[in-house]
Amino acid sequence: MFLEETLRQIERFHGHLGPYVVIGYKMGEIANRILGKNPFSKHAVVWTGTQPPLSCIVDGIQISSGCTLGKGNISIKLDGIAKAQFTNKDGKKIEIILKSDVKEEIDTSVTEENMIGFSEKLYQRSDNELFDILMSI
Repeated sequence: MFLEETLRQIERFHGHLGPYVVIGYKMGEIANRILGKNPFSKHAVVWTGTQPPLSCIVDGIQISSGCTLGKGNISIKLDGIAKAQFTNKDGKKIEIILKSDVKEEIDTSVTEENMIGFSEKLYQRSDNELFDILMSI
């Protein structure tokens, strides 16, 4: 039930359920586990740029981490990389990078017909399977 409600929440916020918004959501979850859930005590920098589909990561990060454009605690770099860095007020930092083989799998396997099912399965994959995670704590 929790999985289904989480995916519906992502879909409602973003407008549809796709792989990159799910990736962003999972990045924010990791940041919350390591740096804390208080959205006012952390800042995110995202290297996706502003062009979909990669920029959909930004929406996922906003909904899960609470770092939002409205709060001014998220910045977007125009590099076109599936990478996010989170820092908190204590100076702890975590960098989360989508593994290149996972990005390639998304870019070559996802179609309009399989997007929802693919995204649901992607959400269930482990963080270590999806990301390279670097911490400075």
